[in-house]
Amino acid sequence: MDELYPPIEPYDHGMLDVGDGNHVYWEACGNPAGKPALVVHGGPGSGCGTRARRYFDPARYRVILFDQRGCGRSTPHAADPATDMGHNTTHHLIADMERLRTHLGVEHWLLYGGSWGSTLILAYAERHPERVSEIVIAAVTSTRRSEIDWLYRGVGRFFPQQWDRFLAGGGVGPDGDVVAAYVRLMEHPDPAVRDRAVLDWCAWEDAVVSAEGAGNPYGDRPSADRTALVRICAHYFAHGAWLAEGELIREAGRLADIPGVLIHGRLDLGSPLVTAWELHRAWPGARLHVVEQAGHLGNVETRRHLLAAFDRFAAGWRMPHRGRVGADA
Repeated sequence: MDELYPPIEPYDHGMLDVGDGNHVYWEACGNPAGKPALVVHGGPGSGCGTRARRYFDPARYRVILFDQRGCGRSTPHAADPATDMGHNTTHHLIADMERLRTHLGVEHWLLYGGSWGSTLILAYAERHPERVSEIVIAAVTSTRRSEIDWLYRGVGRFFPQQWDRFLAGGGVGPDGDVVAAYVRLMEHPDPAVRDRAVLDWCAWEDAVVSAEGAGNPYGDRPSADRTALVRICAHYFAHGAWLAEGELIREAGRLADIPGVLIHGRLDLGSPLVTAWELHRAWPGARLHVVEQAGHLGNVETRRHLLAAFDRFAAGWRMPHRGRVGADA
């Protein structure tokens, strides 16, 4: 099977107060008595979308999605320059996930995500392995500083013209800290300066995936979504996601009892395959599928592996006689 399940709408949703003045949007789809699965979106700052719902059999899964702090329908929104970014870190997001799990009465759940979502999944699962039943990741990243340096410097050798423009937009030379420069630009009091920085950052991200034929998946987003994405990305990457270098690979032994499926495109220029390979070697319970013709955004074969993984994990789920419908907001 490589066709997605039909579109579905949430049967429940709400805004969860996670403290620090933040409220996180969440929704639940599928079967309220089904196997719990949490979708952890990428970015950071992309927000959850409707497509992810369709990877799961709605008769067998209780699919939970949420918008991480500062993006999507969560408030306050990072597109607002008055929004304080000081309470938006990886550790805050891990705590938010735990608060959401408790709020919805979930004992343990399958985690699915890709790109930045895989970093957050690994960070959460290594801290709370007893709460995770399985993990499925497409486009593996661990947000090491070496990975950040590759995405915003090293891969520029494949796109020298676009990288020169990205550097110029940040006002730095080839040896400058371009991510830190964009953090400063995104906090600039002049909205025109911020808007220009958003366009320049998204143009670079689009260049990195341009060989995948996806158009402009970053630059074509609505203005507020683009702004939140760039502001949150720059904020996280300038701080190495508040993780010790190599921490998530080094601590992957904590996932030993969790079955995992890793799916990664060999042609992923932005997040090279080596990270997925290193995680696979460090995590005894993980299977790695290398998709030969896929890049960062995946392809039909990537989708096939995802659907197969979710269907396989659902097969071992025993439906309870009575399920708990989602809690009130």
